[in-house]
Amino acid sequence: MKLRITLGLILISMFLNNVYADNSVMISCNKSLEKGDITGALAQANNILSSHKDDKDALICQGRALMANNDFQGALTAFKSANLNSTEAFDKTIATLLIGNTYKSLKQSEMAINSYQQTISNAQLANNKAFERLAYNAIGDVYVNDKQLTQAVDAYLLGRKLAANDNERGESCEKIALTYHNMNQDDLALEFQIKAYLLHDTVGTLDQYAHSSIELGRYYAIVKNYANAEKTLNKIIKFAKEQGGAYFEAQASYILAKVKVATGDIPAAKALIENAKSIAKATNDKALDEEITQETQGLF
Repeated sequence: MKLRITLGLILISMFLNNVYADNSVMISCNKSLEKGDITGALAQANNILSSHKDDKDALICQGRALMANNDFQGALTAFKSANLNSTEAFDKTIATLLIGNTYKSLKQSEMAINSYQQTISNAQLANNKAFERLAYNAIGDVYVNDKQLTQAVDAYLLGRKLAANDNERGESCEKIALTYHNMNQDDLALEFQIKAYLLHDTVGTLDQYAHSSIELGRYYAIVKNYANAEKTLNKIIKFAKEQGGAYFEAQASYILAKVKVATGDIPAAKALIENAKSIAKATNDKALDEEITQETQGLF
């Protein structure tokens, strides 16, 4: 959970660093939060607010620091104040997006979705499709958490239309594929995962390419297209070994083991699982080890 929160902060900081490239308050706040210095970020924000209580940027900084500290009510108060003190549509876009994120953390889905819808309206006024897309994806994520999967797909599809590049299109396709899988519509899941794979193969990071490959292999296996599943998974295992991606090698190995069981090659399946578990042990990755155990339990 801490890792997910940290990654979320880094992603928000990257967006805001681009948005506020000339704003020393936000840049300094972002740097503190990226380092995990919540106390420092709060001190910076509070110092400005002590003399300028309505400074929207300091309020955003304060809210993000409070959110990182799991003080969601305090964060909500700061973000709402930033929204009230913002006059530009784009500033309101950021404030309402963060309000939505906070309501999501508080598991108040209706309030989160309402805030994200305000973000969409604000982003349209600001002519900013990037944040409009973020809001649609955020709405989709809330619906997924609430098991309202049809609504989630609808939101993700709207976000996909606003993608500015193939990287973003690939991300959207993966979200759609996973949601269709959770709806037991695996033919559609495979269709969108193929699209995601092709996009990440062209423009994605190594991690994105590896993840999309593994998910593609998984969906091929689910629809019993074992030949393509094995081809895809063997390719990513080889790639992971060459690139030093032990985690992805282990994931692909245990999924390939399932394919081997389905095609009757039990010795190969056992060897693949042993290899995956040895990687988890060597890297001291307890979460991966538990994942392998859970996914292969009762396989033989």
